[in-house]
Amino acid sequence: MDIRHFYIEKGRGFPLLLLHGNGEDSSYFKHQITEFSRRYHVYAIDTRGHGKTPRGEKPFTIRQFAEDLLEFMDEHRIGKAHLLGFSDGGNIAMIFAIRYPERVDRLILNGANLNAGGVKRRTQLPIEIGYRFAKKFSGKSEKAERNAEMLGLMVNDPDVPARELGRIRARTLVIAGANDMIREEHTRLIASGIRDAELSIIAGGHFIANKNAEVFNRRVLEFLEG
Repeated sequence: MDIRHFYIEKGRGFPLLLLHGNGEDSSYFKHQITEFSRRYHVYAIDTRGHGKTPRGEKPFTIRQFAEDLLEFMDEHRIGKAHLLGFSDGGNIAMIFAIRYPERVDRLILNGANLNAGGVKRRTQLPIEIGYRFAKKFSGKSEKAERNAEMLGLMVNDPDVPARELGRIRARTLVIAGANDMIREEHTRLIASGIRDAELSIIAGGHFIANKNAEVFNRRVLEFLEG
């Protein structure tokens, strides 16, 4: 592997892996790590090129991040785990659960999307404009190249056909904010595509784990222990 992940590890018991969103790091889950570690062995991981994990030389894509996750689990001898992914982290978890269903026990997808069309247009349009500008200047500026890679994750990825959701075998909770940047009908589409998935829409926007942590944590723990 061309990188070594930075991660926060806390607790004992069955492994629970936390995957943050675009441009963030493991500290996003500051309201979850201690709470969940009372019952689970928590690993909050910095994705490739995020936080303290180096960029490496491999492709900067959601699918590569899913492969990185597989290598992380193998390295730490984690045969099977619960996965909780937020935003792009949810997209990583979703692709991982499609590719490696035998490695996932329970799956929580928070604010995930199948494609860019799942994002509300007022949010997505500035991302697309910023991506075009960053792409244009990426050959002249390291900062522009970095921005183009980050924004590209939200323009070109995850590009998952809805039919592939049927390959997920893990018990799944799809959770989003009532005022999420992901369109509610898109969130419902994801839930309907996964066999027996539970759907929860709770008060708040996209960042419910951060802004409405008490309700979010309670719902996640109910699902994991139910």
